[in-house]
Amino acid sequence: MNFQKYTQKSLEALKNAQTLMASKGNSQMTEEHLMLALLEQNEGIANDLVKRAGASAEVFRAELASAVDALPGMTGGSVEADRLYISRELEGALAEAEKIASKMQDEYVSVEHLMLAMLDKPSDKMKKIMKNAGLEKQAFEKAVKELRGNSHVTSDNPEGTYDVLKKYGQDLTELARNQKLDPVIGRDDEIRHAIRILSRKTKNNPCLIGEPGVGKTAIAEGLALRIVRGDVPENLKNRTLFSLDMGALIAGAKFRGEFEERLKAVLNEIKESDGQIILFIDELHTIVGAGKTDGAMDAGNLLKPMLARGELHCIGATTLNEYRKYIEKDPALERRFQSVLVAEPTVEDTISILRGLKERYEVYHGVKIHDGALIGAAVLSNRYISDRFLPDKAIDLVDEACALIKTEMDSMPTEMDEISRKIMQLEIEEAALTKETDKLSAEHLTEIRAELSELREKFSGMKAKWENEKESIGKVQKIREDIEKTNAEIEKAQAAYDLAKAAELKYGKLPALQKELAEEEAKAETAKNTLLRDCVTEEEIAKIISRWTGIPVAKLMEGEREKLLHLDDILHQRVIGQNEAVDKVCEAILRSRAGIGDPKRPIGSFLFLGPTGVGKTELAKALAEALF
Repeated sequence: MNFQKYTQKSLEALKNAQTLMASKGNSQMTEEHLMLALLEQNEGIANDLVKRAGASAEVFRAELASAVDALPGMTGGSVEADRLYISRELEGALAEAEKIASKMQDEYVSVEHLMLAMLDKPSDKMKKIMKNAGLEKQAFEKAVKELRGNSHVTSDNPEGTYDVLKKYGQDLTELARNQKLDPVIGRDDEIRHAIRILSRKTKNNPCLIGEPGVGKTAIAEGLALRIVRGDVPENLKNRTLFSLDMGALIAGAKFRGEFEERLKAVLNEIKESDGQIILFIDELHTIVGAGKTDGAMDAGNLLKPMLARGELHCIGATTLNEYRKYIEKDPALERRFQSVLVAEPTVEDTISILRGLKERYEVYHGVKIHDGALIGAAVLSNRYISDRFLPDKAIDLVDEACALIKTEMDSMPTEMDEISRKIMQLEIEEAALTKETDKLSAEHLTEIRAELSELREKFSGMKAKWENEKESIGKVQKIREDIEKTNAEIEKAQAAYDLAKAAELKYGKLPALQKELAEEEAKAETAKNTLLRDCVTEEEIAKIISRWTGIPVAKLMEGEREKLLHLDDILHQRVIGQNEAVDKVCEAILRSRAGIGDPKRPIGSFLFLGPTGVGKTELAKALAEALF
């Protein structure tokens, strides 16, 4: 046996099997030791192969562990871990593994060769273990072919090149099929532009460029949703959109060439799919210089030839600054991508995006979101949070406001908490006073007991009411979840052309659920003096913005019209006199807010002139405080 021709994982398994043999005090290493060591490997492929073969990896491992425990052990003397004694069956299996490797045109003996050899001519004990786990040799061989595809073992670490897309990426079309992606509202022009570029013969690689938070990744997700629905041109139907995880690709690549080997395996798998796989690289700038060491190629240089030939369909996404800093500095890479500029949506577009996402957030948090809260989130975030971009900041606001209500719903209401603490305090007093014998203490004890009995009664009534409200809210959440599941089932049925099922769900089950939801919500609304609230309103949005920016809530909630009509009075509270300057500023702001001014120009340009101390800076400060 030539152990130099074994892969890293194979040698690691043999070493672990030897350690296991020594720890159990066994005199020789058997097939059971090696098979168990293979199954217990970190990031090994043995478990995956057993599962793919339709067997239970857990049962297989448990049976092997029992078989190892049942082997005769030596007591009194210790087995030397560095001395290796191999059973005749295992020796035969190792020799067979080398033959299987050469038959499969592989240069190294890998994990699957060892497993195939041990399952090829199993001992009676191994046959019994395989039977109990439901593992068959033919199914296992099929699983090996499925996992390896057309690749051959040409290095001592081939496991890193098996099933690479699953290991180093995420199938966005699969996520879309399983309803794991949020709906993408609007952005039709950008998605259509990306589809046009993908349909080109060469240089068919769109690059989504935009500020952070404007929805670049959402466009890729929107394309995945369209592919699943079949709402794409014929040339893109049934394609798979894979998101590449550069972090996973680089992580653990210790030696020079290991990263390149992994990336090459990913690219080869995409190339062999003959255009069926579209690669999505989020944060595209990370490929420039990724994996680069002195004299080595980086990821960008490995991608360039395939991108130019049109063998690789790739969608990139990066911010404007990073595009300028990294991609533009590499003109050869830049010209292989066609840029799609993703602009920040307007406040109106953001409101429609939030309305589209509303149902998802309601189901997730178990709350009801008022339309006013969505409008408030878009308008207030646009006005007060200037360092971030729509729709991301507005979505974050709604999400945090929902989380605020959810945590309030899950914890005890404040009134009940106060009563509970008061009861505890009085119980401590009662326990202390029972030990006293004087008349005054006895009178005080009677008073405390009377108050305790009243508070306990009140608390138990409130607790019953709270539990009923929680149950009612839970029921509403359950119905919302059922409606979402039903909508997903309708989509699946329509995609599969199962029109009978789609009609039954759409006109039978769905209206019944919607009616039930309306009834439950009406019940909740008619209930008076409720302890819990499950509605997200504009007030919650204002609270979150106040927490983020430090602007008082009252000022955020104040009406725009009221504020502008009395702007001159507000300014005069801080700036005494200077009527002409105050009037000019107020008129300019009123013109702008009335929509008379040009939105692309400043509201007004003022040059305050005058001697020191007359209120030039004070007027600017007063205006900033009053308006913003």
